[in-house]
Amino acid sequence: MSGVREIAFDTETTGFDARGDDRVTEIGCVELIDFLPTGKTWHAHINPQRDISARVTEITGLTAEFLKDKPLFKDIADGFREFVGGSPLIAHNADFDRGFINAELERAEFDPYPRKRFIDTLVLARRKFPGASNSLDALCKRFDISLASRTTHGALIDAELLAKVYLELKGGRVQSLDLGGEQQQAEVISSVARSRPTALPPFLTDKEQAEHEQFIASALGEKPIWKRGQV
Repeated sequence: MSGVREIAFDTETTGFDARGDDRVTEIGCVELIDFLPTGKTWHAHINPQRDISARVTEITGLTAEFLKDKPLFKDIADGFREFVGGSPLIAHNADFDRGFINAELERAEFDPYPRKRFIDTLVLARRKFPGASNSLDALCKRFDISLASRTTHGALIDAELLAKVYLELKGGRVQSLDLGGEQQQAEVISSVARSRPTALPPFLTDKEQAEHEQFIASALGEKPIWKRGQV
C-alpha cells in the first residue's frame, strides 16, 4: 500500500432541502489510511438557526434547544476543511451529503467540493449486491458489523460504521496487507523454504520402524518406487 488517505464522513441535517431552509446540524469524519481507520476523527454539532421537527429529533436525537449554543457552520468551516484537506470524501448516498456540505461551504463563502472528489458507498454496494437492500444498516448486518453503539443516527458513529463498511466493500482486511514488493515477498518465501539446520529426531521406535518397513515390503514389494535406482 502507498499510504492513501481518505475521509469517511456523515452529516445530520434538519431535512432534505439543502438549497432551501434546511441546514447541517452535525458532521462526523473518520480518517482512513489504506482503507483502515487511523483513530483520528473530527466532529462538530452545529447550530442550524431554525426549528427541528419531532421526526428529525426522533432519528438524530438532536433538538433545537441542544443546538442553540453550538457554533454556526461558518465558525467550524476552517476546522472541517483543514481536517479533510485534499483527501477523497467517502459517504453513503454521497449526493445528499455533498449537497449539504457544498451549500454550507458556499454560504460561508468557501469554494464547493467537486463531485469527482466523492466516493459513494451506496453506488459501490449496488454494484456488488444488485437488487439487495443496501442501506448502511443492511450493509452492517451483511458484513457482521455491530450496531450496538448506535441508538440514534449520530454523524460520528455513522462515519465510523461507514469506514468499516467501505473496507469490506473494497475487499476486506486482506486489502490492507502489504508484503513490501516482489523482493520482500521472495525473502519471505525463501525464509519459509529454508532447511532446518538440525534434523528432528525420529518419533518412531526401532520396533515401530521395523514393523513399518515390513508392511511396506508386503504391500509394495522390496523396491517401492521411491527406492528404485538406489544401491
